[in-house]
Amino acid sequence: MADPKKLRADANALVTELLQRLAAEDVQQLEIRRGGLRVKVSKDGVPAAAASPSVPAPGPASVTVTGPDQQSKGDMPTVNAPLTGVFYRSPTPQAPPFVQIGAVVNKGDVIALIEAMKLFNEIKSDIAGRVVRVVPDSGTLVKAKQPLIEVDPQ
Repeated sequence: MADPKKLRADANALVTELLQRLAAEDVQQLEIRRGGLRVKVSKDGVPAAAASPSVPAPGPASVTVTGPDQQSKGDMPTVNAPLTGVFYRSPTPQAPPFVQIGAVVNKGDVIALIEAMKLFNEIKSDIAGRVVRVVPDSGTLVKAKQPLIEVDPQ
């Protein structure tokens, strides 16, 4: 798990950089993702689609920071980790991932591997549908019951 102090320092650095760019450029909103950290800044707290392009309004900027533990939960059903261990999307580093975004999975399909106590455990889908999102990065530690993929049931 990432060190909270380092995560906070990284978030502060990203926020500072984005606020400087937001002030210097003629944009309403900026967003950046690095690892599990997501930082989004917008002028006047208004989303870019709702902002009027003809009225430049310099003012306070709103900042949204989402870390790995604060990521928003979607309404999609998820396949969760049955145990704690290291998550791998593919059987070897050179092999293609078991599932990719947009792929269709059936119940019982292998979606990933979790290494626990030097044993590799196949993780099988308990939901059928189209993969919308793969939550953890390959090689990261996942905890039991943590979402691994989001699936849109068809």
